[in-house]
This record gives sequence, structure tokens and C-alpha cells, in this order.
Amino acid sequence: MPLTLPHYTVADLDRFPEDGNRYEVLAGMLLVTPGAGGPHQTVLSRLFVRISSYLEPRGLAYAVSPGGVPIGPNTRLEPDLLVIPTRYAWLDWNKMSERWLAVEVSGRDSRVYDRDYKQSAYVDMGVRESWRVDLRDRLIYVSRPGDPPDVPYGERLEWHPREMAAPLVLEVPALFKGYQPSNWS
Repeated sequence: MPLTLPHYTVADLDRFPEDGNRYEVLAGMLLVTPGAGGPHQTVLSRLFVRISSYLEPRGLAYAVSPGGVPIGPNTRLEPDLLVIPTRYAWLDWNKMSERWLAVEVSGRDSRVYDRDYKQSAYVDMGVRESWRVDLRDRLIYVSRPGDPPDVPYGERLEWHPREMAAPLVLEVPALFKGYQPSNWS
């Protein structure tokens, strides 16, 4: 007898309890991860500051955390960090048709979902670039349309949206400064 899995919708997510977990749905499949811990939030905040500082002078885009990427009634993902053009800053997630960057910080509890499902889904959903910042590996894995998925960056990553005059240069080890793999979370 075949196993029947439940099918969830975005409307179902809106009825879930506020219990500290993150609930997302991808093509009807429910993804549940616990709230983020200290290492996750520290790396995310460092990344958020760097990206926001890069975007601010031109005023063409904003970094938001978390973000929303809904596609139809059966998919809504919430990346840890999302870069959106300024013209969308005050709109509902459902009315946005352009997203420059989606970032997931992957710890022990979210790594499988982030790596095996969400990373490629963002690119498939039209996000220009997707990063998976892996706490265990201390790498940033980058996926872009038309390029091989999950290209690892361990030292230096350049991000250059076409609207920006110069690239953002990230020194990857600085994001993980003070972090020990023994406290991987």
C-alpha cells in the first residue's frame, strides 16, 4: 500500500500556531524547523550588516530578514535574508516579482531542508541568486540560474547585482569569526 503524504497550502500555514518554529511549504510539502539559535543569528546579523551597508548608498534595494517568497497556493518559503528592489519595500510578499538574493543560514536542524530543497527552489522560483551559509562547513554555497548549483566559497565571495556599480566583497572567514564547529547548531 503506497504511503500517502499530506498536502499543505499557504492557507494552512496561516492557521499554524505561533510556537517558535518556522513553517514553510514547498509544492505542498511541509517544512518545519525550530527557531534559530545563537550561532545562526550571529552569522546572519554579520551578513545582514554587510549587505545592508553595501546596498544603502545607492538606495536601489533593501535587505530584509526574514523574507517571504510565496509562489501560488502551495509554496511559501521564508529565507533568513532576502534582498528586494526598493520599489517593493512596502508591498505584500505576494505582489513582488523580483528578488535579487535569498540567503539561508544552515545549522543542524535546517541543513537538510536548506540544502536538498530550498537552495534550488529559490533559483527555480526566479530569485537571481541563492546562498546557503553552512555553519558546519563554514562555507557559503552559491547557486545561480544557468550555473552549477552549490558552488562553495570559503575565503572570498563577490556579489555583483547588475544595478550596482561595484561588487560586494565578502571575506567569508569573518562571518564565522569566533565560531567553533564543536558548537555547531
